[in-house]
Amino acid sequence: MVLETLNPMHYNITSLVLDVTPMATVPILILMCFLFLIWNHEETSSIPGPGYCMGIGPLLSHGRFLWMGVGNACNYYNKMYGEFVRVWISGEETFIISK
Repeated sequence: MVLETLNPMHYNITSLVLDVTPMATVPILILMCFLFLIWNHEETSSIPGPGYCMGIGPLLSHGRFLWMGVGNACNYYNKMYGEFVRVWISGEETFIISK
């Protein structure tokens, strides 16, 4: 009886994996979601400008500067956010100050 329970051929490995998978998947998914939220958390800035939004904001502001040129893009951001604006150019935070 003891040898029969210790025999690895006695257990069906696929049923064992299917039984363990749902129990292990839920905590791993919860941990991944929690780490993703912490990684993307950013303090809100008091300086107006386009939001960071997981890296999409810097891509959009840099693309606007490439597409419109520096002068027109600065005028656009000044109309949208005021005379002191935070934008991203080449992935670096840049401040536009104008009056």
